[in-house]
Amino acid sequence: MKIVRFVYKDRIYDGILEGGYVTADMSLPAKGKVAVRDVRLLPPVNPSKIILVGLNYADHAEELGMERPLNPIIFLKPTTALIGPEDAIIYPEASCRVDYEAELAVVIKSIARKVKRSDAAEHILGYTCLNDVTARDIQKSDGQWTRAKSFDTFSPIGPWVETDLDPSDLKITASLNGEMKQSSRTSKFIFDIPYLIEFISGVMTLLPGDVISTGTPAGIGPMLPGDEITIDIEGIGKLTNHVRKG
Repeated sequence: MKIVRFVYKDRIYDGILEGGYVTADMSLPAKGKVAVRDVRLLPPVNPSKIILVGLNYADHAEELGMERPLNPIIFLKPTTALIGPEDAIIYPEASCRVDYEAELAVVIKSIARKVKRSDAAEHILGYTCLNDVTARDIQKSDGQWTRAKSFDTFSPIGPWVETDLDPSDLKITASLNGEMKQSSRTSKFIFDIPYLIEFISGVMTLLPGDVISTGTPAGIGPMLPGDEITIDIEGIGKLTNHVRKG
């Protein structure tokens, strides 16, 4: 099942995508159904927080010249960074290098606090694509990650939440202007999703709709205004955004 949020005639709906149509409540015309081409898809979730995992692929740690972590490295993005499919990533004036990072994101279904990894699946609603956009030069100069990853529009997500999916071995790619730049599989995680939920829920309570983004593989690189970036994850779909000068 593909869960979406969308705008139709200036109103926001939660719905389901199936066969080229989105369905919501009966306030939609045509008995709650409308063609997806006639709506604007939004970020499919409205989280209280976005938790991201750094260095969760060994090859990415190597390309950054960093040691493989002993525990998950977690950080937060503000919800003001969220944008949906086809929205513009705004290139900030403060940065001279803005990178793409293709990631599989987990969406939380129910309140999770100190969850055991064996129970983690009970708290998962589904999965979606996320681009962990990063001002790489600011990340290096600051020595920590918050400012570099928190600009408005720096968290494209979508296009929907796929609920029927085994995330253990999915192909994940990033393509810049049609040229593939990242390609890996989720089976290459250092820390798998059940462990991440156990670890993170031991630190902070996870609420319904919260997002855990599971890290990016090797192949990160810069984007420029005018570029188009697509994150494609097997079993989910494609998240495409374009870059625009701020």
